[in-house]
Amino acid sequence: MSPTIRGFLHRLGVKPRRPELPLHGWAATAVPTPILDTLTDAELAELNAILPWNCFTADGHGRRFGAAARKGKRDEPQAVPDPRIVSLNRRFDLGSASVLEIGCFEGVHTAGLCRLSREVTAVDGRLENVVKTIVRTAMFGFHPTVLLCDVEEAEQSACLPEVDVVHHVGVLYHLKDPVAHLHAIARLTRRVLMLDTHFALPDEATSSFTSGGTTYRCRRYDEFGHADVFSGMYEHSRWLMLHDLVSILGAVGLTKTEIVERRDERNGARVLLFASR
Repeated sequence: MSPTIRGFLHRLGVKPRRPELPLHGWAATAVPTPILDTLTDAELAELNAILPWNCFTADGHGRRFGAAARKGKRDEPQAVPDPRIVSLNRRFDLGSASVLEIGCFEGVHTAGLCRLSREVTAVDGRLENVVKTIVRTAMFGFHPTVLLCDVEEAEQSACLPEVDVVHHVGVLYHLKDPVAHLHAIARLTRRVLMLDTHFALPDEATSSFTSGGTTYRCRRYDEFGHADVFSGMYEHSRWLMLHDLVSILGAVGLTKTEIVERRDERNGARVLLFASR
């Protein structure tokens, strides 16, 4: 669904129809799910219906835990751990690391981080995502610290711990001041920041904003607010250009930047990078 059509439906109050997916027949997860595996089909179906899930994983029997957001959106089981987390662990060995996850959504990445790391703190600005993350990780047998936190609100962010690793996927491009946020997050990052975000191409950076006394070109992107779980919390966000993003990371002390992957997605260019000290 294009952003234009999605925005039109959002303004009308129309929610996309969820596809009807079978409970059985999915590839079993590679991570043990001892609690899920003990549930009967009826119990798992009840669990799937209790919360308004927007993605799903599979248990050890290949049964669906969660639901798809809509046709073409999270309508396949999500990998645990996510391949990006596997790549992060290969480079930085998470075994003894404390990890802060920014934007835990429904706990899929959280479960993968718990599997590989010593300690995980996960935060999200939406209460329903906090609840879903607690439920999903508990069903996997994990118990991270999960907090409600709007990371653009200084008072709320004050509770965030200093950690070895920050996992930051799909959040930066939803923020109204990504520069101030990167400065704040860098102060909490002892070793490495894993960042996966959209960025603005030069011909898309037709707007600008000032943060910390410096003016940056950006792509201004319309958001749909708190009610839309796939949107930022405010009416618009700002996408930085990639060279500015790397420069900011260097300025905040994360001077070793590895561009792992660049890709073109439906909504725009995207990058996965590891920025370390």
